[in-house]
Amino acid sequence: MNITLTKVTVAELIDGYENNAEEGVVAYTGRLNVRPKYQREFIYNEKQQKAVIDTVLKGFPLNTMYWVKNPDGTFEVLDGQQRTLSICEFAEGNFFFKIGDNDMTIHNIRRIYPELYKNFMDYELLIYVCEGTKGEQLNWFTTINIAGEALTAQELRNINYTGEWLTSAKKYFSKTNCPAAMIAMEKGTAYISGTPIRQDILERVLMWITDTRDS
Repeated sequence: MNITLTKVTVAELIDGYENNAEEGVVAYTGRLNVRPKYQREFIYNEKQQKAVIDTVLKGFPLNTMYWVKNPDGTFEVLDGQQRTLSICEFAEGNFFFKIGDNDMTIHNIRRIYPELYKNFMDYELLIYVCEGTKGEQLNWFTTINIAGEALTAQELRNINYTGEWLTSAKKYFSKTNCPAAMIAMEKGTAYISGTPIRQDILERVLMWITDTRDS
């Protein structure tokens, strides 16, 4: 597996950003798949999102991200989806950040603090880009996610068992407010706990289907 370190500015990252929820998320002029099939859903809360933006606005180092380079020249986010989405969503004006006593969108910052806006857009993200087999990429993904926001057992299974069936199942049981997961939680309150986006509901449903028991 070949791994190289590169730098991408925020301006370059957010160029062509589109978040179509279940249909996919792209950035970097459409060449970056922000949410590949093996990736989990967006789990950062408001405090975590704003911590990312605070880091960027202050020019502090942000944790290194990891991308996969595909044979056709496109990329996939291997690690860093949460930070990428936080930056892109803020750049779209989709949440506020407090400066002094004022809650401001990126549009306010651009108008009132043009130098700060420029610093935000010029901020360089450190990204390791890897090229290798799918197995090498997924094994690396598992390794680099041991630290940080820990993966659940089902999230780890999703890494190694991708496919159309799993993709379809995640639409029904792994999305915020998805009807099937809500029904399962309502009807099975004595048996289900957790949240859809951390794969808790999908994991329980799979146990019911396969008639497996918790170890």
